[in-house]
Amino acid sequence: MADNVQGEAQGPQRHERLPGMDDATVEALGLLSQALETTQRARGRLYDFHQLTGGADRTVGEAVRRLREAGHDEQADLVEHEVKGTDVLPGMWTFEIVEAYDEGYHRRFTEVERRVRDALSGGRDHIAEAEMKQRRETS
Repeated sequence: MADNVQGEAQGPQRHERLPGMDDATVEALGLLSQALETTQRARGRLYDFHQLTGGADRTVGEAVRRLREAGHDEQADLVEHEVKGTDVLPGMWTFEIVEAYDEGYHRRFTEVERRVRDALSGGRDHIAEAEMKQRRETS
């Protein structure tokens, strides 16, 4: 099959090594891909962190309301001023942490991985995994 405009092989060639590509290159690209996949998992954990912290903050708001209803205004004020709706890192709410990760490290890593893969394998991905699959299916 022909390569698309970005140079990435499609169809059955998508996971085949280029002629002359050595095992060390395939292994290195596989490791880079594995590392990128790990950052995808980390990114998901950041979204978990964001949603869990937001849920906790909503519950804190409910606790403040209940403290007031129970006549504990001083404690309600303390929780409201020190915890409810406050930054989780200096100057940042959780959505800003997620955005900083997405727009910084994760985007940069994704772009660099793509550039390395384009340069060394014509954009083909998961070559090591595809070869492992083939070995296991034929043994």
